Amino acid sequence: MQEVEQVHSAWRELVDTARRTVAEGLVVGTSGNVSVRVGDTVLVTPTGVPYDRLGPDDLCAVDLDGRRTAGDLRPTSELPMHLAVYRHTDARAVVHTHAVHATAASTLVSELPAIHYMAAALGGPVRVAPYATYGSDELAHNMITALDGRSACLLQNHGTVAYGNDLDQAYDRTAQLEWMCHVWLTASSLPGREPTLIPPAELARVAEKLSGYGQPSPE
Repeated sequence: MQEVEQVHSAWRELVDTARRTVAEGLVVGTSGNVSVRVGDTVLVTPTGVPYDRLGPDDLCAVDLDGRRTAGDLRPTSELPMHLAVYRHTDARAVVHTHAVHATAASTLVSELPAIHYMAAALGGPVRVAPYATYGSDELAHNMITALDGRSACLLQNHGTVAYGNDLDQAYDRTAQLEWMCHVWLTASSLPGREPTLIPPAELARVAEKLSGYGQPSPE
């Protein structure tokens, strides 16, 4: 009974997060997708359904092999990408978007330059996974390679993927990545000027400092 309640609670959070990606301009229409893991169950947004139409009874769930375990709606076509993240990392939530600045940056570089120290929060300069057809195993493979040692990556001519310990963290990392791409595109657009970048040693210092960021956990 407790697990059922956890699943339904997680679904409500997932729907809220999916709607937030639209409200904050990270996706358009039914593009992008969101998932969260509860035990060996993966809750994921269904394909082709506007997020404002999703409700408590529209739960879409699969196991770690992609077999549907709950709901009548077909899961997102990007399911292979989500499942690959759960198989290869300790992720509990994944957010995929078609954010404008991140997608634009993905067409220009193979790695987002370290334009801001918050790159350290994602594991370092963010790599770009080479293009492959959406929903394909090839795309999932390219993404996992780009995510090695990172919690987010860009997908060439496509968008972003970020994961975290929960939906809030996955979403925050997505938003941070879009913001950094916006900063880099803005700074690099000035003719005759090159933006300064954060050196690796400083990123390492920031990463160590960020490890103790925030309020201490209550005892």
